[in-house]
Amino acid sequence: MSSAGRLTVGVIGAGPVGVVLGQALAGAGHQVVGVSAVSAHNIDRIEAMLPGVELMDVPQILEQADLVLLAIPAQQIEPSVTGWAEAGLWRAGQIAVHTAAEFGIGIFAAATRQGVIPLAIHPAMRFTGTSVDLVQIRESYFAVTAPKVALPIAQALVIEMGGEPLVVTEDQRATYAEAIDVASSFSAMIVNQAIGLLTQLGVPEPRSVLGPLVRSSVEQ
Repeated sequence: MSSAGRLTVGVIGAGPVGVVLGQALAGAGHQVVGVSAVSAHNIDRIEAMLPGVELMDVPQILEQADLVLLAIPAQQIEPSVTGWAEAGLWRAGQIAVHTAAEFGIGIFAAATRQGVIPLAIHPAMRFTGTSVDLVQIRESYFAVTAPKVALPIAQALVIEMGGEPLVVTEDQRATYAEAIDVASSFSAMIVNQAIGLLTQLGVPEPRSVLGPLVRSSVEQ
């Protein structure tokens, strides 16, 4: 940490989740030193959301960052973490965070053995990859899983980003992920079906018609 207690942050994965959470951490006063990205679309997103932040490869990020945010597909996390551990890229005392709903901190085992502090932080929201998400964060819960001694770090990071921490233990992650998937997938399927029916009727703005109904129904 810097003398002001701020962290240098590296983001691996420049999809909507990684870039928005990187911006949220920057807004809390942490220094985003680098982002790893491959596709032109993700690079454009970095330039829009994190202007001035350097594009880096993974070894550079692991060398420079106090906090490494892994916003990559869930099934890629454990093999990536293990591969970087075998290459000796992790540093003792470094904080590693992943954003997958279904996994806790067990998938960081190879890095934890090298002294890395593992955190699992999943934001229970849908991301657009735009600044709109920064508003949505303030209405959202983040599932946090961490070793007992590091749980306050995970909770503090969530609060700094503007979210509300929800502690989910390692053995509860699968059930939590199922709840998130059901709520997200099922609601999207039903709403899309309703939009299609109104479109068949020639309703010009079916989303505008259904938006207030869906919100009030869910709230009730």
